[in-house]
Formats: sequence, structure tokens, C-alpha cells
Amino acid sequence: MAEPAPRIAEVSMRWVRELQFEGSGPGQPSMLVDGDTKVATSPVQLLLLAAATCTASDIVIILQKQRVQLEALDITVRGTRREEPPRRFTAIAFQVSVRGAGLDEVKARRAIELSLEKYCSVVASLAPDIPISYDVTIA
Repeated sequence: MAEPAPRIAEVSMRWVRELQFEGSGPGQPSMLVDGDTKVATSPVQLLLLAAATCTASDIVIILQKQRVQLEALDITVRGTRREEPPRRFTAIAFQVSVRGAGLDEVKARRAIELSLEKYCSVVASLAPDIPISYDVTIA
């Protein structure tokens, strides 16, 4: 039996001016990225945003399977970075606020843990020595 073809993710970007760039996935609207964080989200912030939205997608799906009627989901992600180059993350903390009918702390924590430990491909792609933590508030 032949192995399935690898799944490929692709983006393209172009330099606009200074440290500003436009980029997108094929056929998708472009977004501005700013290395100086003057006029747009920075690449480092986008990495945290990617982790937040990847995790949020998992949480939505898992809570739906738990028969929770999701009403709100907000995630703030804070990354601690080294002072010297490369200024990589040394720790990442998720603050999750979630509300829904049929939701309790056990279901919320289970959904978050499954995402962060098993399903979120963005978090799984980070260096394994970066501690990932979370806290949850049931709104």
C-alpha cells in the first residue's frame, strides 16, 4: 500500500517597505505583518496568535463533542522571550475564558489539555523545551 502524500502548508510573502511585509496562503486575502510592530502584528505575535487560534479550534470541536453549547471563547497567550538573539520563547502561557451551557471546569480543562498536548499542530511544532501552561476561567 502506498504511503499517503505529505500534507503541505504554504504561504507567500512580499516586502512592502521598512520591516513591513504582506503575506497569505494561496488564493487567500493578504495580511500585513510588521517586524517593528509599528503598523501591524509582528511575526512573533503571529506565532502566538497561530497557537491561540489552533488551540481555540480544537477546543470548539472538543466541547461540541462533549455536547457543550459554546457561547464564548477568548484566549490570551503570553510568551516570555530571551533578551539576547535569538529572542526565542522560553515559556508560553495560555489564559482561556470560556462560557457555554453544559460546561464545567472538568470539560473545559479536558478540552484545553487535549488540544495543547495532542491535537494543536502549531503548539506541537514549537521547540519541545518551551514550557506550555494554561489557566482557565469559566465565564
